[in-house]
Amino acid sequence: MVAPVKKICCIGAGYVGGPTCAVIALKCPQIEVTIVDLNKARIDAWNSPDYQLPIYEPGLLEVVRQARGRNLFFSTDVDAAIEAADLIFVSVNTPTKKSGVGAGYAADLAYVESATRRIADVATRSKIVVEKSTVPCRTAESMRTILEANSKPNCRFDILSNPEFLAEGTAIDDLFAPDRVLIGSLQTPEGVAACEALASVYANWVPRERILTVGLWSSELSKLAANAMLAQRISSINSLSALCENTGANVEELAHAMGRDTRIGPKFLRASVGFGGSCFQKDILNLVYISESVHLPEVAAYWRQVVEMNEYQKHRFAKTVVDTLFNTITNKTIAVLGFAFKADTGDTRESPAIALVRSFLLESAKVTIYDPKVPHEQIWLDLSETLPDWPIEKIQKSVTIAPSALEAAKKSEAIVIATEWKEFREIDWKVIYDTMKKPAFVFDGRLILDAPKLREIGFRVKQIGRPEVLA
Repeated sequence: MVAPVKKICCIGAGYVGGPTCAVIALKCPQIEVTIVDLNKARIDAWNSPDYQLPIYEPGLLEVVRQARGRNLFFSTDVDAAIEAADLIFVSVNTPTKKSGVGAGYAADLAYVESATRRIADVATRSKIVVEKSTVPCRTAESMRTILEANSKPNCRFDILSNPEFLAEGTAIDDLFAPDRVLIGSLQTPEGVAACEALASVYANWVPRERILTVGLWSSELSKLAANAMLAQRISSINSLSALCENTGANVEELAHAMGRDTRIGPKFLRASVGFGGSCFQKDILNLVYISESVHLPEVAAYWRQVVEMNEYQKHRFAKTVVDTLFNTITNKTIAVLGFAFKADTGDTRESPAIALVRSFLLESAKVTIYDPKVPHEQIWLDLSETLPDWPIEKIQKSVTIAPSALEAAKKSEAIVIATEWKEFREIDWKVIYDTMKKPAFVFDGRLILDAPKLREIGFRVKQIGRPEVLA
């Protein structure tokens, strides 16, 4: 029998660990929650007196305001938090490997292993260790091996898998009222007891019927499978958007008609310039690698095509811009509105905007960028990484980061909507039109604009999945 959880440590103060454990602290005032990270600047931001948090997520600020200093703490003292905790979430980054075996597909588990070894080195009493990072199947097995090989006498570790199913932009709502909380454990008496201890934490606000307990390996694969299925729907509708543009169909009408079929449903059928974020592409590539590792090449090829379709959609959209602007954008100015991978987040990981800007720069265009939440330094970092052969000085000669959509659009030949920020729907497009070179083009990569209204103003408009003639 495992004692009730009184102290929680979360290793990793990023997009998953921060919001998740902040909400746990809010909903469980009887539990002390400490979020630790080796990045001092990040922890300082979480602790900032004016609440300038290191990530933007609607509702997060209010949660941190209520819990910080009461039972929610942020610290760089990793060892002290590990030693004090009954339960430890491992919520560190698991990027796709850039070199070695599985490069470009497999998850890099270096941070997971480092955190696991740190727990084994520091802990002097038994702990529940929870995988919160997205990891490939059987990672828990390697974690358990490391912990058991390095544990101190009479120190036991029970490993659980508790994948997150958060969508950036709605993460706090997702945590307050999750579709399900998934907890995987070994089906031993000790594993089941540890599973119940974590389930009891969530049961402070999540109905028991939404807390699903499964085997450890099923839990690990469920996260990859869920993201792969969602991304597959996006790639599917995007493939159909290309067909719509060439047949006279309207992708929104198509999606609406399909979505009314209860077997299909309406979610994740919105065509766009492509999906991004920290999970979809990484998790699918991980699934591809796992499939190849167990000698299932047909399965690997199936899931690889979801990513290839996403890349095709970005390339196709960028080419549409060039083709429409009379087959050249050399020295032309293109305003890119939105740099985050989706609205209501400052996260740019795998953002389609990065690929679009790269394409435009390689075509010798000038680019102005505006995003309401992405820090300027992040934009420069992303562009440096996507154009490794370009010195930053060369990039900055061709790219301007603007303080507003209006400033970004001034004297531009075209505007590209890359992120579905609400404010882009509410722009005074007549004012924008008056500041642009003529003919003025708008390329709506998110299907958020009123195209007929823009055409009345004088814009030439092109939207994903719509065949309208530019006029």
